Amino acid sequence: MKNSFEAFSFEPVMMEVIHQLGFKKPTEIQQKVIPSITEGKSVIGQSQTGSGKTHAYLLPLMNQIDENKREVQFVITAPTRELAMQIFDEVKKIIKFADMDQKWIAKLLVGGTDKQKMIDKLKEPPQIIVGTPGRILDIVKEEALSLYSAKSFVIDEADLMLDLGFINEVDQLLVRSKTDIQLLVYSATIPQRLEHFLKKYLENPLHVKIDDKLSPETMEHRLIALRHRSESDIILDISKTIHPYLAIIFTNGKEHANELAKALLQKGLDVGLIHGGLPPRERKRVLKDIQNLRYQYIVATDLAARGIDIKGVSHVINAQLPKEEEFYIHRVGRTARAGLEGTAISIYQESDLKLIQKLENKGLQFVFADIKNGQWQDAKSWNERTLRTKTTTDAEKEAWKQVRKPKKVKPGYKKKMKKQQESIKRQISKRNKYKK
Repeated sequence: MKNSFEAFSFEPVMMEVIHQLGFKKPTEIQQKVIPSITEGKSVIGQSQTGSGKTHAYLLPLMNQIDENKREVQFVITAPTRELAMQIFDEVKKIIKFADMDQKWIAKLLVGGTDKQKMIDKLKEPPQIIVGTPGRILDIVKEEALSLYSAKSFVIDEADLMLDLGFINEVDQLLVRSKTDIQLLVYSATIPQRLEHFLKKYLENPLHVKIDDKLSPETMEHRLIALRHRSESDIILDISKTIHPYLAIIFTNGKEHANELAKALLQKGLDVGLIHGGLPPRERKRVLKDIQNLRYQYIVATDLAARGIDIKGVSHVINAQLPKEEEFYIHRVGRTARAGLEGTAISIYQESDLKLIQKLENKGLQFVFADIKNGQWQDAKSWNERTLRTKTTTDAEKEAWKQVRKPKKVKPGYKKKMKKQQESIKRQISKRNKYKK
């Protein structure tokens, strides 16, 4: 009973919705936050993609709709149009399964649509508002909508909201709401700037952080050393050994995404590109192509991929590793969902060793590999290499100091220098032996 939806004392209509959604038992975040949301408490929920956080707020909120009141009861904000649309689709699904099409009214308020038409449709207020902060604020300022009746306010992907500069609009919306409004904040990470914002509105909220499992057990994490090669060359080699249903290739930043997508297209890979710098029309087109499975590979930045739900991802490739552990976990959380298998392949260099060590210390197991002649091969792990360099003897160091560097670099000079070093090292070792 404890680990089932019956424990939440939902209305019969909501239990029917849960049955139709095919949910068997609540996920960890749902288990931890639903009771508090039902009691009207404010909540900060930290969890990775695919943890069931959307339904962790939708189910308890929609369970409390007062169908006799035509006023705004819940406001759900998301940082991107696409994410708002996805949440709205889930809201519509719940309404349909509850058979409440005429009684539970929800409206989607996002940019890129005719504002006047939207205002006309709001003459009778809906109970549920889903949208982007900017568009909701526009309509509130036009006095076509009041949020003062709202009991709960959801900020989804709050850290992304902060990164994209929308937290100011959220602030303005909250100023126009009741002072005791229930605030439900969902975020993969809680940066310091976000903490300051939350302290302004939240008094002793329930803070739930789900990080027990770094990634699903059905997932494999491979690491390939970049060395002297280009990322696009390595990814081309990877593409010849894997057959992804869909692979997301992550980069750190828009410019890098543009360069990598261009290089991969030149190498003959059919790749899509998605990042926050794309014009809205182009972004819409790419998303449609992704949903229609036009691409096998998508080059993306963290922010763009966070704002959209891409289904069927079998592989995640990190062209560059992120700087923080949470972002690695968030990226790889895009695959191996719903019990399916998944693979994360990351290209790493020396500057990434700190991150790799932190993830290993948290219990993540990496397989060090490389590709030669179209085949995967085992490679030495980073700490084996480190150990090897650490055990460099004094004799070796001294020998290198005495090696004559050629004035002109000729083919094979490295081999000659190595031979010279080995010869000097033997002489030094002999000398040290006699001294003893």
